[in-house]
This record gives sequence, C-alpha cells and structure tokens, in this order.
Amino acid sequence: MLTICPRLLPHFKGFCSSPSVIMLFVYMKCRFSLSYRDLEEMMMIRGAIIDHSTLQRWVRRFVYLIDKRVRQRKKPVRGSWRMDETYIKLNGKWVYLYRSVDSQGNTIDFLLRAKRDADAAKAFFRKAFKQNGKPDKVTVDKSCSNKAALDYFNKNVSKGDEIEIRQIKYLNNIVEQDHRFIKKRTRPTLGFKNFYSAKQTISGIENIRMIQKGQIIGQTASQSAFLNFANLMA
Repeated sequence: MLTICPRLLPHFKGFCSSPSVIMLFVYMKCRFSLSYRDLEEMMMIRGAIIDHSTLQRWVRRFVYLIDKRVRQRKKPVRGSWRMDETYIKLNGKWVYLYRSVDSQGNTIDFLLRAKRDADAAKAFFRKAFKQNGKPDKVTVDKSCSNKAALDYFNKNVSKGDEIEIRQIKYLNNIVEQDHRFIKKRTRPTLGFKNFYSAKQTISGIENIRMIQKGQIIGQTASQSAFLNFANLMA
C-alpha cells in the first residue's frame, strides 16, 4: 500500500483521485516502458475511467515531488565522474539529455537542453556541482563543448583545485551503457510534444532509476524498487 506523507497532501488539493492512486501511476509511468494509453487501460481494469491525458497531467504535475524527495536523501557520489549526452526526440527534432554517473555507475545528475554546446554543458555542470560538489576528475568524450565547459570552471582556481579532464573513450562506456535504461522508458512515448513535458517525464524516470540503483539513504537492499519508493514518499 502506498501512503503519502501528510506534508505532501496539500499538493493534491482539488484532485478527484486519491494521492496514493495518483503517485502509484506516476511511479508506473516512470518505472516501466508503458504508454499513457497502456496506463489508461490499467486504470480501467482497476475500475476507474481516467483519460490518458489526465494521467499525463499527473506526471507533469507531481514528478517534482519525487525529485525533491530523492535529492533530499540521495547518497554522496564518488569523485570520478563520467559525463555524456544522449538524444531525445521532441516534436520530430532531437534535443539533448546531459547525464553523468560516477565510477560505480551511480547517477550524479541530468539536464535536458535544446542545444548541444558549451553553454548547455556549463548549465549541466552548474546543476551537478550544486547538488554533488565538484569532482576530482571528469571523463568526457571528444566533444569540444564539454571540454570547453570544464576549462571554464578550471579558470581562476589554484592548480590543486582544478578538475582533471580526461577524454578517454573506453572509460565513458559506463555512462553510454547507462543511457539505454532511460531510452527504454522514453521509447513508448514516440517522441515528446513539448519541452516541459519531456523534462518532467525524464526527471521522473531518472529519479526512479536512482531508487532502483539503491542511491537513497536508508534504502533496504532486499526490498523491491516499489517498496523503497513507497518508503521514500511516506
């Protein structure tokens, strides 16, 4: 049974469905490779007639609650990062999902951007540094924009405080392999229709993936991802 923390209940004010049902289907969308029409049919099986567009609004509206809880209780990551970007389809065009994992494969952070350039890479690193602190070393691909972003953060700092930049392809295999778990979840959407929807859905997928990896403080390794999610939201 999914029980929602009483402090979160005001966020659900005005919704006809119970908070536990809403968050259950948000979890299912982010955890499994299901389309909104799949979820609509599953709701019907449970005896509830809810349009797939309503389910989509639930995801857009409430994913940030998961993101907030995960970031509050996320375990520290290691100081050796692997950073790369992958492609996500938006209205028939490609946008770029910047992602980073540590040497153990734990997710560090992620950021969806419309362009692939130095400004986008800087924005990603600013977000990642704010949550996780600066790493000792970062491995990137041969992209000039990613290196330029790291060079920017190494400016005006002492030699001992500089981030070591490595452009070694085989070391980045760990993050490139990790992309496939995210792409697998986004594939049933057949492309997102707007940037905000893509950003929120991907945020949910990434956060549930972190729960699956055991990155939350107080998680029980023997429990399923859903039970750990339920504990996080309680």
